[in-house]
Amino acid sequence: MQLIADPLVEVVYVATPHAQHHAVALAALEAGKHVLCEKPLTLNARDAQELVELARARGLFLMEAVWTRFLPSFRRALEVVASGEIGTVRWIQADLGSPVPFEPTSRLWDPAAGGGALLDLAVYPLTWAFAVLGEPRALSASGVLNDDGVDLQNALTLGYDDGGCAQLVTSIDADCPGVVTITGTNGWLRTSAPLFNPGELIIQPRQGTLRTERFEVFGHGFGYELREVTRCVQAGRTESTFMPLDETVRVMELLDDARRQMGLRYAGDE
Repeated sequence: MQLIADPLVEVVYVATPHAQHHAVALAALEAGKHVLCEKPLTLNARDAQELVELARARGLFLMEAVWTRFLPSFRRALEVVASGEIGTVRWIQADLGSPVPFEPTSRLWDPAAGGGALLDLAVYPLTWAFAVLGEPRALSASGVLNDDGVDLQNALTLGYDDGGCAQLVTSIDADCPGVVTITGTNGWLRTSAPLFNPGELIIQPRQGTLRTERFEVFGHGFGYELREVTRCVQAGRTESTFMPLDETVRVMELLDDARRQMGLRYAGDE
């Protein structure tokens, strides 16, 4: 842990496999470092809450690295929704996935490492659902597990008090379009693929003309979240308003619930 022990290091970026996130991020926070940790923050909500409480107690910055949330196209989509141009959003449909060849030594095929489609991919559709419709009232989940207990595919349905819903599918067994469709009472919006880094938004107001808005990102797109970390740390903030910690924990709680419904278990589950 030379990096964590280095007094010149202010922020640690945790990009290890899922099952190692909690231990590495915990060590960094205990050493007084700010932390940007790849998604999912941990394998379960219990461990995520522990990291959040430690960061807040120590006055340290912590953020889950859901880079999509900071992209220009994502931010623009939320602007269109908030403007009322497509009316009140009634449902969201999102899918993400492609066939992954079986490799017994790969983390994606290791249940102890949090392998499978759910933790690797479902964060992205859930990010869109949370950003547009907010926290759901209910979740229904189903999935297909292989003989090793790894989820090949899952389907999540989120229900909301106002009647809105979201239907989200992720898979490492099927080739998906990889887009998000947001449908409102006065039109719809659809992203180009992949939904985690869309280069285009197709917008169709019911009383208007269909249009396509295009976006360019610098580098591979990860720089936007790094700018957010830098901005927050320099301003003395311990949390990003665009990627709040309470939402990270709530998403992990939903994923825990989805796993219970699917019969999907990871290392450390009680």
